[in-house]
Amino acid sequence: MALTDEAIDRIKAMLVSGELQPGERLPKEEVLAVQLGLSRSSLREAVRALTAMRILVAKQGDGTYVSSLEPHLLLESLSFVADVSQGEAAMQLLQIRRLVEPQATAVAAARISDAEVASLREVLAASIAADNLDEFIRLDCELHRRIALVVGNPVLSLLLEILSTQTQRVRLLRGTRVGPAIEDVHREHTAIVDALAARDPQLAAAAATVHVAAVERWLAVDGD
Repeated sequence: MALTDEAIDRIKAMLVSGELQPGERLPKEEVLAVQLGLSRSSLREAVRALTAMRILVAKQGDGTYVSSLEPHLLLESLSFVADVSQGEAAMQLLQIRRLVEPQATAVAAARISDAEVASLREVLAASIAADNLDEFIRLDCELHRRIALVVGNPVLSLLLEILSTQTQRVRLLRGTRVGPAIEDVHREHTAIVDALAARDPQLAAAAATVHVAAVERWLAVDGD
């Protein structure tokens, strides 16, 4: 194991054990290095890496602190990965989405209110009426965001948003025959919203699966 990785693991162990708490200031570098049995250079590299991951926060002139460790902070690096992923990496992210999103949609079908159904139909109608690609993509994102919110799990909502970012959608749709692709999306979105309105979890999950599988096919064709 590289010395930096070892340093990261030791700091992680302090977080897991509760020895370091969210918002707590790290001991001074020389003290922490001795405490963990590490060189100061290895510790410094580990702190840089953990800061990039938003686990630690450097405050100029005041030292380094443990972040709030809120999921939205820790998932930000994954958001960047999703935006820049292409080819096989992008396909792998979509495969994860296909495992997660249908189940989330099924849960939403069991919980959705009349007002939430009406809200989805408004977004769907606006999406169908959109006269440019950017507006369509914005409304596409919004429709999926509102469905995820019905589940009531902010971490799940954020994860689904990351797995299908706006940047990814732009790249994907611009690599396909846009007109037919958007028509397919409208049909798939309508099927999802209808299943949610019917409060049918199995149908909602099936409709979401069809939709994400179609996106996978577009990506596969675009990558050929």
